[in-house]
Amino acid sequence: MSDLRAEVRSRLERSGLMLPDYRGRSLSGVLPAAAAALGVDVPDGARRRDQLGLPRAERVCVVLVDGLGQENLAERSGHAPFLRSLLAGSKALHAGYPSTTAASMGSFGTGTSPGRTGMLGYTVRNPETGALGNLVSWTGLPAAERWQREPTVLQALVDAGVTVTSVGPQKFHGSGLTEAALRGGDHHTAELLPERVDAAVRLLRRPGLVYLYWGDVDKTGHHHGWGSWQWGDALSAVDGELARLSRLLPPGTTLVVTADHGMVDVDRDLRWDVAADPALSTDVPLTSGEPRALHLHLAEGADPTAVRDRWQETLGRHAVVLTRDEAVGAGLFGPVAEHVLPVIGDLVVATAGRATVVDSRSQTPASLDLVGVHGSLTPTELRVPLLVWQG
Repeated sequence: MSDLRAEVRSRLERSGLMLPDYRGRSLSGVLPAAAAALGVDVPDGARRRDQLGLPRAERVCVVLVDGLGQENLAERSGHAPFLRSLLAGSKALHAGYPSTTAASMGSFGTGTSPGRTGMLGYTVRNPETGALGNLVSWTGLPAAERWQREPTVLQALVDAGVTVTSVGPQKFHGSGLTEAALRGGDHHTAELLPERVDAAVRLLRRPGLVYLYWGDVDKTGHHHGWGSWQWGDALSAVDGELARLSRLLPPGTTLVVTADHGMVDVDRDLRWDVAADPALSTDVPLTSGEPRALHLHLAEGADPTAVRDRWQETLGRHAVVLTRDEAVGAGLFGPVAEHVLPVIGDLVVATAGRATVVDSRSQTPASLDLVGVHGSLTPTELRVPLLVWQG
């Protein structure tokens, strides 16, 4: 381990944070492992399949439940008897940094890292314009294939002759995020979860891969917190439908359930607003990312080290503030492509515990009012389940 990586790891650990493990059991390995299980040779697929223990199969159904972290699921598993039965003996995966949907979907879909996909947060600074772009709504950004240049695993499966179908809402079909992370194969529109389950069962009457996404657990957590009764009800609903899916899938189908990130509930007493604090706003005209994982884009001529030290003193043990070189050198984003480097902030901020740093200069009032959040490097946010059921 390099001296820089060891130093950053030590700083993170003192705040209860951890480095992502992109080469180990990671979310980026799920689709390559599934491809290998189907007999398709994709980059790193055989190693990932061995690593994740997926059996050979003619049919694979991959379900991604947005916001269902390993620790969130374990603590609330009383609401999820089917998933709890798979949780025993399973080993978690690592999402990447930031632990947020856009970044995780990029890694999931390509089998690579955020440092290669350029999908580095809820918002990013577009180097072509200097303005913020949104990776979820795909506004303020160039075409998806220009921004995210890595080939997708789904396309590799299609090229190999495998029938691939993504099942989800109409609004996702052809969206920028879908084209960036999950281009390849067909799309089957289904809005309600029972409709998506029924569609997956029908589609898997013939060999192939079906990808099914469900976002209500994450949405509920954002508005009510993952410790709420509403979150428990959302978990119970998805658990019941996944149990039904397992009963209806054709024999010999492998069902894989995973997630893009976990979630923590905010502490309002541990929230800083860049706009309201001169110690944070000085020399920082623009921030991107999200309240748990910020990129700071500095004014021309500003000293990154001085700004880093001022931010670190202000936030104390509630965050770790790194320069771009420190973050990249320590591997926060995994391997980083040359064209992605300008997207990364001059400084990178990972918050700890239940702290957040918001920026009311650019964030909407609704986003400032979220109860459940994610993006940082706590085990709760970074660790996601890999639950495998074999029919």
